[in-house]
Amino acid sequence: MSDEICLIDTNILVYAYDESEAKKHEICKRLIDECWRLKEKYSISLQNLSEFYVVITKKIENPVPMETAKGIIADIIEFQNWVVINHDARTILSAIEINMTYEVHYWDALLTATMRENNIFCIYTEDSDFKSIPWLKVINPFDRA
Repeated sequence: MSDEICLIDTNILVYAYDESEAKKHEICKRLIDECWRLKEKYSISLQNLSEFYVVITKKIENPVPMETAKGIIADIIEFQNWVVINHDARTILSAIEINMTYEVHYWDALLTATMRENNIFCIYTEDSDFKSIPWLKVINPFDRA
């Protein structure tokens, strides 16, 4: 297990449970399985879990039943190797600053601000916008394939 905790972005979590893109599904499933098998500890924000619920139940080719999505989220919240983080009111000011400075989407800036406040500086994502933030290590798991 590495010492650095990386955050799993919403898109990676969705691919882990959505089988419509087989190659991405396999890569993300293997990545997530590292956490479920206690080999890695990952972080995820409440923002990611909320986005995941909407995408996995409404926006994919074969939506997951709401009850199934609820179960996945409950498992993540309760499992010891998932570090669930959240923001507070002051985080919004930090997010606005990140949004203005690095010109990333506000929701990405809010996630980044939340990560920084929780001392998490690594993210698994396919979203290249995060690469403009100099203190963030961005890992695209599909670049390794």
